[in-house]
Amino acid sequence: MNYYLKLFKAFTIFYFFMSLLTSCSSNKKIAYFQTLNDSVRLVEQIKFVEPLIQPDDILNISIQTIDPAGTAAVNQVVASAAIGASTASNSGNQQALGFLVDKNGEIELPMLGALKVGGLSTYGAKDLIRQKASKYFKDPTVQIRFVNYKITVIGEVVRPGTYLLPNERVTVLDALGLAGDLTIYGKRENVLLVRDNAGSKQFIRLNLTSADIFKSEYYYLKQNDVIYVEPNKNKLASSDAGRTRYITIAVSVLTALVLIITKL
Repeated sequence: MNYYLKLFKAFTIFYFFMSLLTSCSSNKKIAYFQTLNDSVRLVEQIKFVEPLIQPDDILNISIQTIDPAGTAAVNQVVASAAIGASTASNSGNQQALGFLVDKNGEIELPMLGALKVGGLSTYGAKDLIRQKASKYFKDPTVQIRFVNYKITVIGEVVRPGTYLLPNERVTVLDALGLAGDLTIYGKRENVLLVRDNAGSKQFIRLNLTSADIFKSEYYYLKQNDVIYVEPNKNKLASSDAGRTRYITIAVSVLTALVLIITKL
């Protein structure tokens, strides 16, 4: 009986120290831009490149003319031809009107017909539509923007989800800010960016602990980008710590039972 008692005591001591080790572990890589110091005042930033229109994008288009009556008429026609795009975001579902870019990169506009906008920026598409609309309206101005310009952030962030963005100029930091920042368990030195690239998936690793992120060609995001924040060792340790505590309690209870039995 003494042999078993010593064995239980050894297990108890072992799990006690294991629980201490897991609970006392710390993450030293939680600060952003650690390569910056007090002497750094300026960091060169990568130049922003306008995103290009792709198949399956949805575009909101409005045409304005110098004649208010003509403007109302043309926009009524344009709006009636637009599709209802059901788009989901972190705040719920919303209905938006827009023109779907087909597989050939074209949209179909009333009076103007099929227009090839795939591969153009929104500014390039504006110029194209303005030129076509000038045949029917005097001095038209065109407004165009993405309806479905969205970014998805998942993993160790406060508010994971898909976010619809009001403009095209969005950075990795903007997206993480929308998601409430990384949790204490997020791996800042190894954030994964998943991007659609000509029918294939591109995987990029980003290090947010270095100021070099501002120089990265992936600092600015594109539509449909996905950011995944991996859990660090502390998250795994915290999960194991709970399991270790239960085992320690069980061993302690068994040890107490053995002590009671030996006293009887």
